[in-house]
Amino acid sequence: MQIRRANDDDWPEVAAIFIAARAGMTYLPKLHSDAETKLFIRRVVKRSEVWLAERNGSIIGFAALEPASPQAWLHHLYVDPAAQNAGAGSALLAKAKAELPGGFSLWTFQANLGARRFYERHGLTETRRTDGAGNEENLPDILYGWNGNSGNAK
Repeated sequence: MQIRRANDDDWPEVAAIFIAARAGMTYLPKLHSDAETKLFIRRVVKRSEVWLAERNGSIIGFAALEPASPQAWLHHLYVDPAAQNAGAGSALLAKAKAELPGGFSLWTFQANLGARRFYERHGLTETRRTDGAGNEENLPDILYGWNGNSGNAK
């Protein structure tokens, strides 16, 4: 597996992974068409620091980072459903930690038990829960933090 920085031409594959991964999250309402989602992901790839996991020349996952201060964010980490549980997510999270050594935060839905186990297994700590009023899906979510090289959560 290779980890590399995305370029502007990678957005269609990134969008396909995003759409496929979220399609399996049956608790999510479908708020946007695939065309709208593709435009959104195109902007993410253009404006964010996006890292890709590739296997045999195919993109199988991505992580979108925002290193801006005062707080850095991991906005998206998705792996193609056919490639999950084979190390791509762990490799992308390790890359996020390497690129954001001072720490970062991320949101995940409370219903996303797999993501919650994944992040907790990799040393992130829950810092806050909400009722979902602040996200467009209106679903309860959790803020996680990783406090950088010290290994402690924010």
